[in-house]
Amino acid sequence: MKFGKSICVLNVGGTRYAFTREVIRDFPLRRVSRLHACATEKEVLELCDDYDRDQNEFFFDRHAQAFMFIMLYLRSGKLRFVPGVCELSFYTEMLYWGLESVHLDSCCQKRLDDRMSEIGLDNLSEVEIGVSGDESQSSGEQVQATALTGRAKWLEKMRKTFEEPNSSILAQLLASVSVIFVLVSMIMLCASTLPDWDTAKRNIVEEHRTVEAVCIGWFTAECTMRFLVARSKCEFLRQPLNIIDVIAITPYYVTMALAQAGLPGAGLGVAGVVLRVLRMMRVFWLMKLARHFLGLQTLGLTLTRCYREMVMLMVFVFVAMAIYSALAQLLEHGLDLGMQNPDFASIPASAWWVIISMTTVGYGDVYPVTVGGRVLGGMCVVSGIVLLALPITFIYHSFVQCYQELKLRSARYARSLSVDLLQ
Repeated sequence: MKFGKSICVLNVGGTRYAFTREVIRDFPLRRVSRLHACATEKEVLELCDDYDRDQNEFFFDRHAQAFMFIMLYLRSGKLRFVPGVCELSFYTEMLYWGLESVHLDSCCQKRLDDRMSEIGLDNLSEVEIGVSGDESQSSGEQVQATALTGRAKWLEKMRKTFEEPNSSILAQLLASVSVIFVLVSMIMLCASTLPDWDTAKRNIVEEHRTVEAVCIGWFTAECTMRFLVARSKCEFLRQPLNIIDVIAITPYYVTMALAQAGLPGAGLGVAGVVLRVLRMMRVFWLMKLARHFLGLQTLGLTLTRCYREMVMLMVFVFVAMAIYSALAQLLEHGLDLGMQNPDFASIPASAWWVIISMTTVGYGDVYPVTVGGRVLGGMCVVSGIVLLALPITFIYHSFVQCYQELKLRSARYARSLSVDLLQ
């Protein structure tokens, strides 16, 4: 900047902010930091709406309160919508100054996604709003680069690589390798339960051990790296998928340690059974695929948001099951009318018939033989259909909403990745 005064004034919608040249040069918002490199007033006016040389004041005809919230974000790291301001209007201000929707807090990001989906702007891009994607992308990178430096910047980059499969090409490559290892591990787990597996295992024991060791080694390295780069170690250990990872990996190392000590797992009694049960926890590694497939993400998010409806559904089912089980036991066995059905000898035994009738499965292994029992069975089936249908509407609407939200996020990641590739 080749202008006289060392103090620069930013006038945003009538609100004035004074900064030194050095602050302007290193300012996190790229639109502001680019002012330092301007050599002429013409270049300055390409970035702002007006310029006063005498006061060294830059005028921006933008929303003053929105800029104040953006300044608070630069200080605190939390970006939220301005109360009373349209979400899309604030989003336009964000793009103007060089921020993206990913900088918003998760609650505000959801509001923005809902708003864009509501008015049919699912594929809205920065260009369509009025800010070029290249400037927006570079500005977003400038904010992150300023906020994170040195080791913290490297840790954040590594965290995104392991936790966000769509964040970069390397992240997608690691995600693909992880999916391959999950599938190989599941195939080995399923094959190990086949009757002929023990014979085949003895014939190719070295190959089996090698494949298992490679899979466990990959999962161990992945879990360790994700733990090391996690923002909060305690929060990492509380996440269900990470707990499953640790539980599923541990039996392999315990078995290897016992083998080195000359204690085979089969001779450990209860401990050996526990190890085999924990080893079967590997099947839950399939849940790791939710990070890479939109459908599984939608299902998980829907179940998380609809837990009240799910609890309500369970209450409906259990209440109806208790009532019909007691009546079925009474009509089929308890009245002692000379035709006692042994399948309904107790209420718990009758509960099995009730649940498969209410869900319209009807295996046919248990069925009523008395007239009263058959009438009760018809009522049980009809009421089961009604009770199961009541909360389904809420769950369905939540599923559609979650799917649209995740689809918007996926589209944003895809656009960002396309820009990286083009650059």
